[in-house]
Amino acid sequence: MIPKNIKLIASISLLGYGVYQITESYIGNGIFLIILSIVLVVLYFKNEVLIFAFLSLRNQNFDRTEKILKFIKYPKSSLVKKQQGFYYYLHGLIQSQKNLTIAEKHFRESLKLGLSMSHDIAMAKLSLAGIMMQKRRKREAQTLLTEAKNNDKHNMLTAQIKLMQEQMKRI
Repeated sequence: MIPKNIKLIASISLLGYGVYQITESYIGNGIFLIILSIVLVVLYFKNEVLIFAFLSLRNQNFDRTEKILKFIKYPKSSLVKKQQGFYYYLHGLIQSQKNLTIAEKHFRESLKLGLSMSHDIAMAKLSLAGIMMQKRRKREAQTLLTEAKNNDKHNMLTAQIKLMQEQMKRI
């Protein structure tokens, strides 16, 4: 994993050298270097390790996802704030299979740092509500469920929310 500051420095230097190549009539080299600098800027905002971890999680391979996330040694210094939120969100999804107290901590941290997509926020709150239901904190679970319902703008989680609300009535 390339640190974020090095990505920016490399991107600026590649952009400058690309412009220099164009002025020296090496247009093909210049365009290639400019495109390469744009790729580094995109990777600044979208971390490559998080992308691979998400793709692994999509295949329900939790062990591999955890191994991929271990490549990020210091998330506070090597990731942007939204990426840190997504990092803790992925850790929360993995830990929800193993240890609920650690998963709760990771989901709360991801919500505190912020997630960029509303359905990710809804999923994190829905998972937290499920953890609160298992810990018999009904009032907190209810507020998290209503917040998850408000954040689910594309109605992707309505079936899960209704199922959890029915389970809450039984408690």
